[in-house]
Amino acid sequence: MGFVSDALGFLATLFITVLAIGACAVVVMFYLDRTQTEDAVRRNYPVIGRFRKLFTELGEFFRQYFFAMDREEMPFNRAQRDWVARAARGKDNTIAFGSTRNLTQIGTPIFVNAPFPPLDEQAAKTQPVEIGPYCKTPYMAASFFNISGMSYGALSQPAIRALSHGAKTAGIWLNTGEGGLSPYHLEGGCDIVYQIGTAKYGVRDIQGGVSDSKLREVARRPQVKMFEVKLAQGAKPGKGGILPAEKVNAEVAAIRGIEEGKASISPNRHKEIANAQELLDFIAHIREVTGKPVGFKTVMGSYRALEELLDEVLARGVESAPDFIAIDGGDGGTGAAPMPLMDLVGLPLRESLPRVSDMLYARGLRERIKLVASGKLINPGDVAWALGIGADFVVAARGFMFSLGCIQALKCNKNTCPTGITTHDTRLQKGLVARTKSEKVANYAKEMIHEVEVLAHSVGVAEPRQIRRKHIRVVQENGQSISLARMYPRPDVMVED
Repeated sequence: MGFVSDALGFLATLFITVLAIGACAVVVMFYLDRTQTEDAVRRNYPVIGRFRKLFTELGEFFRQYFFAMDREEMPFNRAQRDWVARAARGKDNTIAFGSTRNLTQIGTPIFVNAPFPPLDEQAAKTQPVEIGPYCKTPYMAASFFNISGMSYGALSQPAIRALSHGAKTAGIWLNTGEGGLSPYHLEGGCDIVYQIGTAKYGVRDIQGGVSDSKLREVARRPQVKMFEVKLAQGAKPGKGGILPAEKVNAEVAAIRGIEEGKASISPNRHKEIANAQELLDFIAHIREVTGKPVGFKTVMGSYRALEELLDEVLARGVESAPDFIAIDGGDGGTGAAPMPLMDLVGLPLRESLPRVSDMLYARGLRERIKLVASGKLINPGDVAWALGIGADFVVAARGFMFSLGCIQALKCNKNTCPTGITTHDTRLQKGLVARTKSEKVANYAKEMIHEVEVLAHSVGVAEPRQIRRKHIRVVQENGQSISLARMYPRPDVMVED
């Protein structure tokens, strides 16, 4: 009986102590809130006002899991993410009962099924495509779907390793992003596209220009198949890359050739390139030094600049053309960018891609210059649309991030990514096991390729790149659809409806 009495006494004392500590904490917070001058809500409503910030920060997570419908969220809704997740797990990606997509929404693409499609044994099959026929070492690209530029630094070590191994398994290329070539990009043995950003990370000389000796050193690696000159990125046109200081550790600094612990801010453009002529000169120089295909990445604003470039190509000869042009949409993503640039600058891919393709056709350059599409293309319908409108290849970054386990926490610009993908916090990186995630990367790519081939088979063509505008209709404001071939007609193509 005495033991029970002592225990109750101890619990009562503990309870009173906790209450006293809690009361003191409330008094301290009340005083701090009332006397601070930065937050009006906390100053007027001490203690209680603190919950506003908490609920605001938690709101995006509650909306994601409890309140938003399957196709409501931005930038990617639950239906889009769930397809990637199922594909990455290698699970059955069929659905039941009926589509949850609103098929009368303006802009919805509808693929035109063939009345007599090829038999199953004649199903569409992806064929390799050559890039850079005038190079010493052209590249025979095996897949139409590949991994877009993601730098080591913006992404963690295990994330890059998983992408590298997954890309090798799936037979696709991996773009390094502007942060240079890390050992983790090379580790899996996949094909590499080396991106040269405005800061020339990895191939820069003392003055910040391109070092030919470093270019040759990179090009000697057999895994490096092509070079991409980054002019602009869809999420931040006119602004260089931004890597926060907390992400610039010793290894990242060494690879990029910059100071450790200091924010890595790339120039807004290449100082050597101020017009179309200088861009072609720059591309020609890199191609001559490396012997490999060279193209450029941009986001469309004014079409006039591209017209001048293509006209200059015709004046010089087709050999001078970039081997590929990667068009990023204004709806593209990034780890860190000013909100006005991300929201308001740069044309969406759905507007710019058909125009660019037609500009190449009009000048007889469509076969010479391969077209790469980028920007929010993470599901089979989006990829098939891009191929049908004129792309030769599609690259994705955020889709592969989802395959790595990204939960769209929107913390990429901080060092606190909860899934270990965009952080250098080793504690958080432990959640990302590269070997396991590489399988998911490969599964996602393989399922994407397979389902785009299924769409191609359904419309009656033998290869996904044979999908044409006549095979896709788009829902209009009146709820009726019209053919993409009618929306974007070309004089050499008869329009069917």
